Amino acid sequence: MNRTQVPQTIKDLKAGGKAVMARALAAIEQAPDSDEVIRLLDEAWKSPHGHVLGLTGPPGVGKSTLIGSLIAGWRKMGRTVGVIAVDPSSRRTGGALLGDRTRLATDPEDEGIYVRSMAARDRLGGLAGLTAPAMILMRAVYDIVLVETVGVGQSETDVAGVADTVIFCIQPGSGDSLQFMKAGIMEVPHIMVVTKADMGARAERARADVAGALGLSEHLPAGEGSEDVADWAIPVLKLSAAQGEGLEELLQAVDDHENWLKRSGMLEKFRQAQGQAWLRESVREKYGTQGLKKVADQLDLPPGASPFSRLWELEHSGVLAGGLEK
Repeated sequence: MNRTQVPQTIKDLKAGGKAVMARALAAIEQAPDSDEVIRLLDEAWKSPHGHVLGLTGPPGVGKSTLIGSLIAGWRKMGRTVGVIAVDPSSRRTGGALLGDRTRLATDPEDEGIYVRSMAARDRLGGLAGLTAPAMILMRAVYDIVLVETVGVGQSETDVAGVADTVIFCIQPGSGDSLQFMKAGIMEVPHIMVVTKADMGARAERARADVAGALGLSEHLPAGEGSEDVADWAIPVLKLSAAQGEGLEELLQAVDDHENWLKRSGMLEKFRQAQGQAWLRESVREKYGTQGLKKVADQLDLPPGASPFSRLWELEHSGVLAGGLEK
């Protein structure tokens, strides 16, 4: 890839607008192991700016409509927003089946909004393989980065590996709340949202069911050394994106969770754990379980260390050279 297509620094990325961001993300897809891409990702990893949200839930629950409302709310506040929409894959092309233009109605002239669609391909965790590097890059530029998963039920838990705050959406009267309780993903979301609140009694019943189930689980504890910070209690909100009902409460809940993460000392711990998980999964995908065993004792990331340069070091150290059959 031509060096001029890859911004040299995060400052260049910020100054270049949507066109430069698009080129940078294309470089990650086409030449993820190039020196230019690794250098840019390392800088982005060490320069986090925005807060990352994961929005998940079953298909048809209204995630795209909700995202449109959230974007409008953040833009009114003057915040910039980057969106990664993970779509089902086209069997013919392998690309994103729906695409961002049919998913979200945004102003193409607004440089404060950037939407990128990615194809899930054969990944079952609800995320595309390049979601994490793309999120890291966008996190260094935008105030908010929102990752919408493909929506495949119980395998949605991967979103916790890229998001600071996870929002789980449930639709009234669909059985989603019961499935949520059975699915073993009670510990994934930080905020619960019952969509289509205009359905009245059914929406309230769904909210009560989820609130009751959450009452049986433990709150997310604050980190060590933050005894003055209370544990995080997962809020269960009702919202109608079409009517704007409950939107302000959701925006406030997102801010509250971000503030809690910072005050409790959990934000850096979460992000470092996410980087280490990405490193481990990248080795496993490229070199199989045998390759993972070879470097299992070399995958611990010290605070602040970038998983991207660490993977490059492992691949060029000779331990993983030549690759292994999966």
